This record gives sequence, C-alpha cells and structure tokens, in this order.
Amino acid sequence: MPTKQSPTQRKMIWGKRARAIGFHIVSILISALFVLPLIWMFAASLRQPGLPPPRTVEWLPNPLAWSNYARVFQLLPLGRYILNSLLVAGLAIPITLVTASLAGFAMAQLSRRTQSRLISLSVILLIIPATAVWLARFILFRELGLFNTYAALIAPSIMGSSPLFVLLFFWNFRRIPPDLYEAARIDGASPLNIWWRVALPLSTATLVVVSILTFLLYWGDFVTPLFYLKSQTLYTLPVGLRQLQELDRTNWSLLLSGAVIMTLPPVFLFAIAQHFFLQENRLTGIHRQ
Repeated sequence: MPTKQSPTQRKMIWGKRARAIGFHIVSILISALFVLPLIWMFAASLRQPGLPPPRTVEWLPNPLAWSNYARVFQLLPLGRYILNSLLVAGLAIPITLVTASLAGFAMAQLSRRTQSRLISLSVILLIIPATAVWLARFILFRELGLFNTYAALIAPSIMGSSPLFVLLFFWNFRRIPPDLYEAARIDGASPLNIWWRVALPLSTATLVVVSILTFLLYWGDFVTPLFYLKSQTLYTLPVGLRQLQELDRTNWSLLLSGAVIMTLPPVFLFAIAQHFFLQENRLTGIHRQ
C-alpha cells in the first residue's frame, strides 16, 4: 500500500511544483520577447508589395504573398551574396578556433599574476569601440594590397576575431585539472599535442559556442565588406541587402523578405546546436585543485 504523505511532505511537493510552473512561465515569457519579433518579421514579409504599413500588428496577412521571396532573388543576385557570406564565415570559423584556442591554452599555462594582467588587457580591448581601429586598419590593409579581397574580411580571425573568444577558451582550459596536463608532459607530449589531444577534446561545448559566435560575427558584418569590397560579385549578404533598400525604401515586404533570408541561417544554426548548451558539462564534478 502507498505510504501516506505527511502535511509537510505534501507542502514541499506542491512548493516544488509551484516553483517549476513559475520557472516555465517566466521562461516562456522571456522566450516570447525574442520569438515574437521574428514571427512578426516573417508575417510582414508575406504582405502584398506596395501596401502601406498596417496600423496594428498583422500576424497573418491575407492574401499571403510568397512571391516576395522569389522577387528578391530576381532583383538581386542574392544567391551569390549568400555563398560569399558563407565562404567568408566558413574560412573565418576554423582559423578563429585554432588561434583563439591556442591563445586561451597558453594563457591557462601561465602564472596567476600573468593571467590577471592578460585578462585585464582583454577586457580593455573589448571596451575599445570598433570605430577606433577603422582608420588604422584601413591604412594597413591598403598598404598590404588587400582591397577587394576576402583576406581583408578574414584577417581578424588570425588574431582570434575577438578577445572574448580567447577568454572563453581560457576559462574552459583553466577548469581542466593540472594533473591531466602534467601526466601528458610526463608521457612526452609536446605543448601542441597537449592542446590537441587533452585540452580540445574536453572543450566541445566551448568550440560550438565560439563557432556560432564567430559565424554570427562574420555573417552579419556590414561595415568591413562595405569598406574593402569594390566588386559587386564579391559582396556579402548584408551589403547586398543594402542594395535592396536603395532600390525601393518603402517596399517593406521585400525588405523584410531579405531580412528573413538573412536571419534563417543563424536561427537554424542555433536550433541544431542547442543540445550542446543543454547537455551536462563533461567536467562536472572535476574541480581544479
């Protein structure tokens, strides 16, 4: 026979259920803040071209103008722009992963005092606005002859793309017990072998996170291609969509159709990679001595 629960036990159970329900309600409300604008953008992209903006939010236009998406590809070589953006991001991601992880691994092997100094330097670099380096980078790339090439777009990946990525790898590698590194050294492993065979296999989640952030950084970059690319065949998608706005600034349905096309790859990327954020960390329960 089932045991009878005491009032205290029932109170604890109902308290846990109430907290769980409250947590899910808050999660749904927060998610709605991000999802609803995407739904509205998609719905607005299906409105008939040339119509004035609706006075209220229109979640389901009538009729649905699916032809807007085909029209965008007719007005611009959008397929070419998408391939260019994928090429730039595809080249930048592996370079960023290698350089940022190597820098983060090197930081994790230094003394605490040196680590603190490098962390402070990284934070300072993150605070400096990107506009502060535009002129210096422009002159440098011009002297190097990198104008109208993808090399100018990918060049930041050689330095890890962002100090944040280096810090993410550093914080991950720092959690790995030093005994693992020491055991690999005793076995005769070189620093590169330790980085490749010990550190990176324990950093799957960080690799995925940095890959996604790097993709977003280069996929949505508008200023850099605008500065350094002159040939229309080399344009990336953000610059290409700017041309769409110049063709007709008031045709919101076509503009939003282009915005949906640009938004789909990041959303799809997050959808297929979300289990890396939800899975239990491989290093759970392992603490640095």
